[in-house]
Amino acid sequence: MQITSESEMVRELREKTGAGMMDCKKALAEAGGAMEAAIDNLRKKGLAAAAKKASRIASEGSVAACVDAGAGALVEVNCETDFVAKTDDFQGFVREVASLVHAKAPKDIEAALALPAGGATLSDKLTERVAKIGEKISFRRFVRFALPAGDKGVIVPYIHAGGKIGVLIELHGAGAENAEFAALGKDLAMQVAAANPSYVARENVPADAIAREKAIYREQALAAGKPEKILDKIAEGKLEKYYGDFCLVEQAFIKDPDRKVKELLKAMSAKTGTAVRVAGFARFQVGEGLEKRSNDLAAEVAKQLNQG
Repeated sequence: MQITSESEMVRELREKTGAGMMDCKKALAEAGGAMEAAIDNLRKKGLAAAAKKASRIASEGSVAACVDAGAGALVEVNCETDFVAKTDDFQGFVREVASLVHAKAPKDIEAALALPAGGATLSDKLTERVAKIGEKISFRRFVRFALPAGDKGVIVPYIHAGGKIGVLIELHGAGAENAEFAALGKDLAMQVAAANPSYVARENVPADAIAREKAIYREQALAAGKPEKILDKIAEGKLEKYYGDFCLVEQAFIKDPDRKVKELLKAMSAKTGTAVRVAGFARFQVGEGLEKRSNDLAAEVAKQLNQG
């Protein structure tokens, strides 16, 4: 039976054991594609040191960015405890991952894990860290931005709260040599970190999201006893508030709430003599959307005793 590194079985075995991609591929080939036998093969060879850790919750960790003048990457790597997340070894590994992703521009996590990194693959190095640190570690996600050829702009990173929140923003219109323009990029990255927008502008909000919001606003107004003939007007008014909350350029600027971000962009456009715009942004908050680890040891022990 031929096993390829891209197969679902290899990916499943990696998730179950934490072993490297090529080791998983070889183990499956030796086991004729039998998953449990492949797991046993890895355990016998001592390559499944992370097997018991695979089902643990890894919702702590850190984000890191690697940027040069024309491109940049933002990554999130997770572990189980905040204690490990703060160690120099783990922080260094996250920065290494960011540097590798920035340099090689992989298309997805699987491609990133297969990248060569100091004589081994990134997947193998991650597995080594699991064995060394004693916690489940996972490379969860990344984003990479690059300025289009011939376009002037900056890619700006911002890391907040010791690596708990990371932002990468792509701003077009001028170059890094323009100090005011570069400073605006930094301010906007901080804006994204603090205000957590979902879209760049109202034009980027999906039509189905707008329709859903309008329907909710209409129902709210109807329940409040408002006349049918003004429901649409009320919904449109509340939609403006939605744009102000979730669209970056519509938000109040965190350093000067009397101004909107789009006013800053307009002012910078006038200064540079070219259209200044946000081409895109990404915001990673460590562990968002993941199940959190329970720290109530007493409750956990009591639960086990009751089950007994």
